[in-house]
Amino acid sequence: MLAAAGAAVLGSAGAPAGAAAGGKRAVRVRTGMDLLAAEEWARLRGETVGVVSNLTAVDREYRHLVDRMHAAGVRIGGIFGPEHGFRGAAPAGGGAARSTDARTGLPVFDGYLATPEDWARLFADAGVRTVVFDMQDVGARFYTYIWTLYESMAGAAAGGLRYVVLDRPNPIGGRVSGPVLDPAFASGVGRKEIVLRHGMTVGELARFFQGEWLPRVRLEVVACEGWHGGLFARDTDVPWVMPSPNMPTPETALVYPGTCLFEGVTSLSEGRGTTRPFELAGAPGLDFRWRDRLAAHDLPGAEFREAYFEPRVGKFEKQLCAGVEVRVSDPAVFDPIRTAVAMLYEARRYPGFAWRNDGGARPFFVDLLAGGSRLRTMLDAGATVADVVGAWQSETTAFEKRRRPYLLYRRASGG
Repeated sequence: MLAAAGAAVLGSAGAPAGAAAGGKRAVRVRTGMDLLAAEEWARLRGETVGVVSNLTAVDREYRHLVDRMHAAGVRIGGIFGPEHGFRGAAPAGGGAARSTDARTGLPVFDGYLATPEDWARLFADAGVRTVVFDMQDVGARFYTYIWTLYESMAGAAAGGLRYVVLDRPNPIGGRVSGPVLDPAFASGVGRKEIVLRHGMTVGELARFFQGEWLPRVRLEVVACEGWHGGLFARDTDVPWVMPSPNMPTPETALVYPGTCLFEGVTSLSEGRGTTRPFELAGAPGLDFRWRDRLAAHDLPGAEFREAYFEPRVGKFEKQLCAGVEVRVSDPAVFDPIRTAVAMLYEARRYPGFAWRNDGGARPFFVDLLAGGSRLRTMLDAGATVADVVGAWQSETTAFEKRRRPYLLYRRASGG
């Protein structure tokens, strides 16, 4: 395996079997946190550490990384939370104000939407010399935790700090799909030119960020043991902690890279305000025909159940919506983005379909989510699902090759 320049990698990628899960024998995976704890935090001793983390950084007993490090006497200068805050109490689109953590008494800083300059200042205020990152990502470019990773890495590089990533599995596997971000559409839901479903762990992304854009960062990745790109969250014994309020289950994560695009449509609920966000979709103006038309697309690994729901908050609050529940029958072949394109294609056949328009230079929010205007303009022009998906296939393939030097774990296709 080729390593990014200047990056140290610790850990290996075997695949021993673990305890039973869901009627199958689960694969035993040791996360970066597990491995660092087994070493009794030796490589963090003697330095003031800053921890960029949230509620997902737990071991099998659901003990948090910060709590364990603090109890073991590791000197922590500050905790830095992403969107939703360190303990996960803030809503979508918000961080948590600077505070003191009730359990440990440590200072907590808000890192959500912080620039590299902000991060450098926050790290300096906390007296940090080593930064530790541990968060569960869900594998989609518009999930903001990976941009907290990027921006905090840039801030650490500016201050000459050591940056240690404790790796975790990608819950939706190692496959790549979707369009690459057009730099003209960079935003808080996509900072740099990566593909929509990137198929990498945060450790691999950190190596990619270092190799492509942040060569000065002093990066170390503590790699998982036991994970590979053909495994999904339900295949492993790593505990699932919902990384944000509307990401309750691993099944949500499977569909999210596609159905999150519906946040860019005012006439279509993405299921927020229900018990199945992103798995349920619909609107008051839809009917059973949407489900039937979607089933006719014969999308690999996807099943559609006719569904009726009433969101408690968000779009169409307390209104009866007709739509579908998206069920993933085979995650190995399921393409969430192709599936979402088909859903948008069929939803446009109903009166009142409308894209969310926020005004300004790039008014359509779906363009920021998709990483460009192509998805929207092609659908508006009447392009087929195959035409839309085919339009970005060459760049998807090129990105898959581009990421290979930074991968830490095997893929069925070799990368």
